[in-house]
Amino acid sequence: MMVSGVQSALDPAGPQAAQLGALWWIFFWVCTAFYIAIVAFFFIAAFRGHRNATPDITEGTERRLGTAVWAAIIISTVGLLVLLTTSVAIGSSVGRSGADDPRQMEIEVTGHQWWWEVKYPDSIIPSHSIVTANEMHIPIHTPVLLRLDTRDVIHSLWIPNLHGKRDLIPGRVNKFWIEADRPGVYRGQCAEFCGLQHAHMSLMVVAEEPEKFVEWKQRESHGAPTPLTPQQERGLQVFLGAPCANCHNVTGIDASATLGPDLTHVRSRPTLAAGTLVNTRGNLAGWITNAPAIKPGTQMPPNQLSAAELQDLLAYLDTLK
Repeated sequence: MMVSGVQSALDPAGPQAAQLGALWWIFFWVCTAFYIAIVAFFFIAAFRGHRNATPDITEGTERRLGTAVWAAIIISTVGLLVLLTTSVAIGSSVGRSGADDPRQMEIEVTGHQWWWEVKYPDSIIPSHSIVTANEMHIPIHTPVLLRLDTRDVIHSLWIPNLHGKRDLIPGRVNKFWIEADRPGVYRGQCAEFCGLQHAHMSLMVVAEEPEKFVEWKQRESHGAPTPLTPQQERGLQVFLGAPCANCHNVTGIDASATLGPDLTHVRSRPTLAAGTLVNTRGNLAGWITNAPAIKPGTQMPPNQLSAAELQDLLAYLDTLK
C-alpha cells in the first residue's frame, strides 16, 4: 500500500490540514517580511554610519529617529496581533469543524507501546464493534471524530496531511476531527517520545470512497473463517496452544485477549508491528519467531515453534484476511 503524496502538513488532504497549512504560510510570509525589513534597516544604518564619520545629533534628526522607532513598534505590535488573531481564529475553526455535521462518525484510537488500536464502536450492539490495529479506514468528505486515549504512557497522534498533533494522556480522552478531501493513504505517527520504539509506531489512514469504506467495514465485521485444509486446522491448534491466544483476539474462535493487536484480519493489513515490516509471509514468520530481535523492547516474546508448527501456523494466519 503506497502512501499518497508527501507526509507533510504543507500537502493538506483535508479541511483541517488546509486551514493549518494556510496558518503556516501566513506566519511564514509575515515573518519573512519583518525579517527582510529588519535586515534592510540594519544595512542602511551600517552604510550611513560608515559614510557619516561625525554623528548627526541635531534636533530634527532625533525627532525623525524617534518617529521611526515608534512606527517600528506600532507595525511590530500590529503584526503580532494579526498573527495572534489569525492563530486563535483558525484554531477555533478547526476545533469546531465537523461538530454539527449529520454525516459525522466516531473512531476510538488507543495508543500502546508501540502500536495503535483502532476501534469502530457500535452503540446499538457493542459486540459488533470493529477492532483493528495500525490501520484506519475513513470515507472521504465525512467528518470523523477521533477519541484518543492510551493504555500506558503519553503518546501523540499526528497525521500531518489531515490534521495537527493531539496528545493521548493516561486517564483522559482527548478528541479532534479529521476529514479527507480525496482518496489516498496518509501516514500518521506518534509525535511524542514514548520509549525505545517510538520511531516505529506508525498508523496508515486509508481514505476511500464511501462505497469502498462500507465494503471494508462489512469484511471487517466477519469473524475468522473456518479452516479448510488439514494444515490450516493444525495451524489453528498451534495458535490456540501457543502463547498467541493469551495476548491476541481472533473473532470467531476461542481467543479473546486484548493485550496485543486484534488479529482477525491481520493478513489484510499492509504492514506488521506498526509499520516496522511489510506484511509478507516471510516477515510474518520472522516476527512470530523472534519479535524482540526485530523491534527491541516489544512485549511480544520469542516463540519456540518447530518448523512444521510454524508453517502450519502461517497457513492458518493466511486465512485471516
